[in-house]
Amino acid sequence: MSLRQLLAAVIALLLVPAVAAAHEVRPAMIEIVERGDGTADVTWKQPSKGLLVVPLIPSISGGLIDRAPDSVEAATNFEIRKWKRLDLHGQGLDRRVVTIRGLDQTITDALVLIRLKDGDETQTVLTPAQPQLTINGRSGASVPAYLVLGIEHILTGIDHLLFVFGLVLLSTGWRQLWRTITAFTVAHSITLALTALRLISVNPGLIEAMVAFSILFLAVELVRKQRGELGLTQRRPWIVAFGFGLLHGAAFAGALKEIGLPDGSIAASLFLFNLGVETGQLLFVGLVLALLALFRRVRLPAAAPGLAWTTATYAIGSFSTFWFLERMHAALGIA
Repeated sequence: MSLRQLLAAVIALLLVPAVAAAHEVRPAMIEIVERGDGTADVTWKQPSKGLLVVPLIPSISGGLIDRAPDSVEAATNFEIRKWKRLDLHGQGLDRRVVTIRGLDQTITDALVLIRLKDGDETQTVLTPAQPQLTINGRSGASVPAYLVLGIEHILTGIDHLLFVFGLVLLSTGWRQLWRTITAFTVAHSITLALTALRLISVNPGLIEAMVAFSILFLAVELVRKQRGELGLTQRRPWIVAFGFGLLHGAAFAGALKEIGLPDGSIAASLFLFNLGVETGQLLFVGLVLALLALFRRVRLPAAAPGLAWTTATYAIGSFSTFWFLERMHAALGIA
């Protein structure tokens, strides 16, 4: 137990400062559709928070979207701008350069969806290190964009990482850990697919609040485990993992809905996003286990692990309580 206690402190103290915000970094998105009549439609979705908008400016060489958009809409966490029937002047889209100015000054990414008139499609992700793309209809995307977004979503989602971290700490032995992580994976895969395909509908704000509650629940159970109070949660953590995993899957779907799924490849994009989430989750679990192996070589005072465990779990519980109340306040629309 002492090694797990120390590990809890190290990782929790790294993650907890971000729990107050605890939302994943939301990517921007630009969709460019070439029409058969020599024009193109462009949609730009820019992350926002209330009245604040992330300072990003999209451009396409040739001054394609330098004019004012035809429409501007406000959506949850996004501002959406649309340009309709932009004249390509007989040049098409091939070899045009797409640039997201200001992206290099942020920690977010931009999803680029391009559909040419011959049916070729490109999906890729622009990053702060590479904020520019030259359209090439013959090459397509080198890396499946939705796979990358899925990995980034889980690895930047502090809430989901803290929950997975709690599951690792609750589990005893490889077999129990395998069952617990598998149960979480199966559960959130189910609700991710059902919600993203609009087979079920949920209240996004309420789901986000319940995700915070799931972290609070695990913090309480970790305290009980430290005290030796071994109830159903400690004996069979996969039950808790499956139940709360359904909530986390709906939260994943909310983020995917905001990004959008391309009409021509909904199933493939959904699969790649979910695969990315699983990949990122396994990377995090692997990191936790690697740190645990490392700490086996460290000698510490006898009281240090217990004190660290108590400090970390109470800190996680305090922040997740604040976060739960804040999200419930927003979900219920309390003034």
